[in-house]
This record gives sequence, C-alpha cells and structure tokens, in this order.
Amino acid sequence: MKLILNGETIETADGQTLGGLLKTLGIETESKGVAIAVNEVVVPKRKWDSTGLSANDAVEIIRAVQGG
Repeated sequence: MKLILNGETIETADGQTLGGLLKTLGIETESKGVAIAVNEVVVPKRKWDSTGLSANDAVEIIRAVQGG
C-alpha cells in the first residue's frame, strides 16, 4: 500500500502497523526525541505497535536534535 511519509510517497506492506513501519525503516523505537503523527494526529508512543495504517495515510516522523 502507499503511504505519504514526511511528504514522500512510499510503498509498504498491506496491514502495516505504525510500529512495524518504524522497524522496517530502521528507526529505533526505544530512543527518546521521536514524535509521530498520522493524518495530523500525534500518536502516543505506547500506541505505536497497535496503530494500524491505511492506504494514503500521511505519516510524519519528527526527530529532535541537539544544537544551538
């Protein structure tokens, strides 16, 4: 199925969960400083593995970085 990830269209498996997508992308789910929104709604970290994704969902992954 197609998703929009940070503004770019990607292909992923049907029935993918948000947690599964993160694992596929190699994003460490235990690290701090990561926020995710699906269709402009922030998903709490505790719900990442249970949040199902549908075709054409817009997923935004935001990573905090240090600096100044």
